[in-house]
Amino acid sequence: MAVSQNFTKGRIFGPLVRFTGPLLLALFLQTMYGAVDMMVVGRFATAADVSAVSTGSWITAIITSIVVGIAMGTTVLLGRRIGEGRPEEGGKIIGASVVLFGVLAVVLTVLIELLAVPFARLLQTPEEAFEPTLQYMRICAAGTVFIAAYNVLGSIFRGIGNSTVPLLTVAIACGVNIAGDLLLCGVFRMAAAGAAIATVAAQAVSVVLSLLLVRRRNLGFTFRPKEDIRADRALMGQVFRLGLPIAFQDILVSISFMGITAIVNSLGVIASAGVGVAERLCGFIMLVPSAFSQAMSAFVAQNMGAGQPRRARQALLCGVSASFAVGVVMFLLAFFCGDVLSTLFTNDPTVIAASADYLKSYAIDCLLVAFMFCMTGYFSGCGQTTFVMIQGIIGSFLVRLPVSFLMAQIQPTSLFLVGLATPCSSFVQILLCGTFFFILLKKEKQGALSLQV
Repeated sequence: MAVSQNFTKGRIFGPLVRFTGPLLLALFLQTMYGAVDMMVVGRFATAADVSAVSTGSWITAIITSIVVGIAMGTTVLLGRRIGEGRPEEGGKIIGASVVLFGVLAVVLTVLIELLAVPFARLLQTPEEAFEPTLQYMRICAAGTVFIAAYNVLGSIFRGIGNSTVPLLTVAIACGVNIAGDLLLCGVFRMAAAGAAIATVAAQAVSVVLSLLLVRRRNLGFTFRPKEDIRADRALMGQVFRLGLPIAFQDILVSISFMGITAIVNSLGVIASAGVGVAERLCGFIMLVPSAFSQAMSAFVAQNMGAGQPRRARQALLCGVSASFAVGVVMFLLAFFCGDVLSTLFTNDPTVIAASADYLKSYAIDCLLVAFMFCMTGYFSGCGQTTFVMIQGIIGSFLVRLPVSFLMAQIQPTSLFLVGLATPCSSFVQILLCGTFFFILLKKEKQGALSLQV
């Protein structure tokens, strides 16, 4: 049975939402990796261990940002070829991506293992949480090859319009992670180290399942591993050039949030643990716009490849509308029920109070990212990944970090004020995206728009 899906014909809203649904569930389950770590560690260990998982998980976030960003190059390039009616090039694109991400996984693993200590120092990790933070980072870094493999496989399925297979694999892997956390943290009391081991094991399972499904399914084009997996510099270069700006932007976003983590860590272990809990909840709160962003990239890539920019813009409007409707609900939950939500991760009343205070500012962002995430997904699908990087740099380093630093200087310190840096950044990025959208529209009308693939 063929698994590819053509988005260039027929209705828009229904197919877009149906494609987004499995992506949303897959992102939910991926977010559960870190959330379950925090939940179980919060129940069976100390605030220092919660802080360790919160701080150490940034290393996984950086790895994932790099891999997911560059993997977007595979998604867009593959989707574009399908839209152009040239699916026969799919096998070569996949083969080049396998080589590219294999090299990337090795380089990242070595770098992170070497830089774990300075990284933890840079984040001003509380002294009582320092050693468990190092353990968590180093174990997660050892699983880089699985993160790379899973995301390149997921990018292939998204590029051909299939979001169900990644959902299936991550659902099973999530079950493995939950079982591993309960066993290693709950029974063997391995705290942060046990959570990291369970996470790596779950990622390995997801890769094995994805490979089995690739072998069993018809992708809509021929993929011959022996012939196609090779260092095709031209294709590797295209994937890398498309994905690197997105990866760089995601890294800088992560760095800006790490900067906020460092600022908060300097306030003590309770503030550190509280923001760690809030960040885990924010991962769930932001799932819908994140899913629509991924779906938008694949949907738009196919339509731009087919020469249908108007249809691509209609998809953007549909995505923003659906995402904003959910954002209103998330705003109400985060702003008014933050303390209740925080009890899912910890029993400590002081940590719960700190988390709820920080979540109030994130609630505002729920209304803004519906626009911002969908627009960056749209631009990625258009091949305009350099702009995606530029607006991310501006939002992260000219807005988010300076605002969070300034807010932290106000006494008494309020995590709500520190957290306001995020919606401030999103607002500026929306203005940039809106301006660029109309620039592209004007160029299209003048017949001067050149797609960057």
